[in-house]
Amino acid sequence: MNAMTNLMPEIEQLFVPVQSLVIYRQLADRNNIYVEVFDIGKDGCPLNPHPLTTEESIAFARSLADSKELNSSFLRCEGLLPENVLYLDTSMTGTAVWFTPAFKTNLFFKAGLTIPNGEAFIPPLLWRASRNRLHLYALPDNNRPTEKTKLLRAPFFNTGESGSVCMGTVNVKFDEHCTLQKFITQWQHFFFNSYFSHLSGSNPVSCNIVQLWQQQVATGQPFPMEVLISSNQKLNDLIL
Repeated sequence: MNAMTNLMPEIEQLFVPVQSLVIYRQLADRNNIYVEVFDIGKDGCPLNPHPLTTEESIAFARSLADSKELNSSFLRCEGLLPENVLYLDTSMTGTAVWFTPAFKTNLFFKAGLTIPNGEAFIPPLLWRASRNRLHLYALPDNNRPTEKTKLLRAPFFNTGESGSVCMGTVNVKFDEHCTLQKFITQWQHFFFNSYFSHLSGSNPVSCNIVQLWQQQVATGQPFPMEVLISSNQKLNDLIL
């Protein structure tokens, strides 16, 4: 005969209902929502209905934040927030927006483009990235952009009119503990260490893009800002 199993540890972990949330939505306006709270009596019946208070909202949010599934260190900052970061959403589907001034970097091109690989100056850039998507734009100067800054199209192959970047076969992957600094560094590494291969939509500059990058790699001159064209977007459009 088997010994009786001690079930007390499992019984003590049972959950009992204490409150219920009921969400009401206005028929004429789906964005107009009202939340009501019901306490749950010992018999399981709802009682004491009342509007959700600020204190109850805070307590509920804290209990969710303590969940192991939601308590992630994704996009947490190591120390002070970097000066080039403009916007940050640290949720599980987090997003970061940052800018980089003009600088010289290695660029790689598919052989069919007839552009040699090599160092070249690039314009100031604005980056908007999530776990698996990147949007890239050029900036008019090296100054810190504001919400009203007009964005220009990034002058690269593989970059669409909306700023979306086609990463091709690059294995873009971030773990849930990826810090903000590492996230930014890795995205820039992914972009500049992949091969530019094709135009995504219309020509992103006012001149021949192949000749532009042939000249930039050959001469090492500062990027000619006059060839940049408008994206018809402002920084504020990216953070709404």
